[in-house]
Amino acid sequence: MKIKRILLGISLFAILFATVSFAQNATKKSSHATGPHKTSSKESGAVSGVDINSAPEQELDKLPGVGPATAKKIIAGRPYTSVADLSRAGLRPATIQKITPMVKVGAVAPMATPMPAATSTPAGTPAKQQTKRTTVSGSPQQIAPGGGSGLVWVNKDTKIYHKQGDRWYGATKHGQYMTEADAVKAGYHDSKQSGGKQ
Repeated sequence: MKIKRILLGISLFAILFATVSFAQNATKKSSHATGPHKTSSKESGAVSGVDINSAPEQELDKLPGVGPATAKKIIAGRPYTSVADLSRAGLRPATIQKITPMVKVGAVAPMATPMPAATSTPAGTPAKQQTKRTTVSGSPQQIAPGGGSGLVWVNKDTKIYHKQGDRWYGATKHGQYMTEADAVKAGYHDSKQSGGKQ
């Protein structure tokens, strides 16, 4: 009886030992089969030299902490004068710090300012009366460069966008150019639907 118990104990110990050894070998084999842990290009920092003023959405999306939605916000917030300006696009300071060595701020190429549409004067109106558009205060408006070619001017304060030819197109203090589709997606409203407000 004692011998049976001893043999049973030894058998159980052998089975337990074999199970543990098998599990360890399986783990080693799986780690060798898959190789060392491969980090994504976002984790490894393989992306470098990305110009935040000209890079396409796909390139910005490769940066760590930047997804497709954030890449679109970065593009909409252009131009930038420093990497820290990315906070305007909603990036957190930790993300900005992480991507700073991977990005650069390229010079912004000046875009062509659209030519104003030719206006005809009513008969008998002296040519002197044709002056620059003026704001409510009476001072000439300065049109922001870079408009035209299907872009709208969004007023960040009022959440209204203005189309080319509108009196406030490129003329409000806090605004930027973007496509009409992007403006609608960002929650801006057409100035014609808003009663012509700034």
